[in-house]
Amino acid sequence: MSLQVEKLENNMVKLTIEAEPEKLVKAIQSVYLRTRGRIQIPGFRKGKAPRHMIERLYGKGVFLEDAANELIPDEYRKAVEESGLDIVSRPNLEVTQIEEGKPFIFTAEVALKPEVTLGEYKGLEVPAIDRTVTDEDVDAEIKKEQEKNARTITVEDRGAEKDDTVTIDFEGFVDGVAFEGGKGSDYPLSIGSNTFIPGFEDQLIGAKAGDHVEVKVTFPEDYQPDSLAGKEAVFQCDVKKVETKELPELDDEFAQDVSEKDTFEEYKAEVRETLQNRKNDQAKTQLENAVVDKAIENATMDIPDAMVDTQVEQMFEDFASRMQAQGLSMEQYFQYTGMNAASFKEDAKPQALKRIQTRLVLEKVVEAENIEATDEEFDAEIEKMAKAYNLEADKMKEMLGEKETSQMKKDIAVQKAVTLLAEAAKEI
Repeated sequence: MSLQVEKLENNMVKLTIEAEPEKLVKAIQSVYLRTRGRIQIPGFRKGKAPRHMIERLYGKGVFLEDAANELIPDEYRKAVEESGLDIVSRPNLEVTQIEEGKPFIFTAEVALKPEVTLGEYKGLEVPAIDRTVTDEDVDAEIKKEQEKNARTITVEDRGAEKDDTVTIDFEGFVDGVAFEGGKGSDYPLSIGSNTFIPGFEDQLIGAKAGDHVEVKVTFPEDYQPDSLAGKEAVFQCDVKKVETKELPELDDEFAQDVSEKDTFEEYKAEVRETLQNRKNDQAKTQLENAVVDKAIENATMDIPDAMVDTQVEQMFEDFASRMQAQGLSMEQYFQYTGMNAASFKEDAKPQALKRIQTRLVLEKVVEAENIEATDEEFDAEIEKMAKAYNLEADKMKEMLGEKETSQMKKDIAVQKAVTLLAEAAKEI
């Protein structure tokens, strides 16, 4: 194999890779042997036709495309290793010569990792972050827990009120004609939830079980489907049940039910502490994001489009994997959202660029500050991973290859760089 490297603009290079003629011959023969079983030639049993007969019938180059696909991955890998270049994109490949008896030549345009020039990155000024937990915050959190422990009871001695749930049968009509999707049975509707057309829920206030209520509404102008947009409608509703929530008293007994504390005051103090820890964690993340953004703003780098495109493709594949884990294909996701692959990738570009900028700047800070992951820090990360996978730490360490170990240590160093920037920041 021979290799030529041509520098292009914007941190791009073109690799011209030439493989020996005999490698192409071998690849063509390999493709022939692998595919001949699917080829039927008159006068020969299926899979037994000689190669020259297949080439005579289908053309001399019948096996060339598959042979190229067989050759390129290994030849490209060896060329990358020989070049010693820090390639950060998938290759844009083009075959320039493919003919039996001649060298196999192809090119690969790739992006190189851009050089970063750091600007000011320590002692950066960022907006002050409020870490205060107010009495209102504590009361709201306790209210959530109170709501979670509420008891649902049926109301019989009064009409429906706001926050009650009414169970209804309903059917909607426009100009006296029932419309598709306007009918439901045993539907639990929370009054005040604003889940129905504006004005619908208000007209059920005061209704009791057994009542028939005629609800008159106007569909919003932007309602879907368009056939109902702006139309006046009448819903015939039969109220079958009215229910309300009975909240528990906020006392010591409540505290004992929802926590390990004996008194309500102790529970309240625990809630405040939990909220404070949460707010501190959020503030830490907010501060880190702000200071990294500032460091990126102060740095200069020339990021090639191919690098962004590669990051976008990776994000797309990762998202597709997460959807598949939830039992949803990307085709179904696109149907639900009205998007397609092209629009998804276009929308992902700003986030992809930000990820690249963040990593490049932080790696440069690691280099500038001589930051390294200690053995203790690496072992602590292994312990976390082992716990997540329910394995022994030593077993987890054995499973990691040299590449994975190196990447983990780089990630630890990058996180230490984030901490360094945050600790040196000035909140104003």
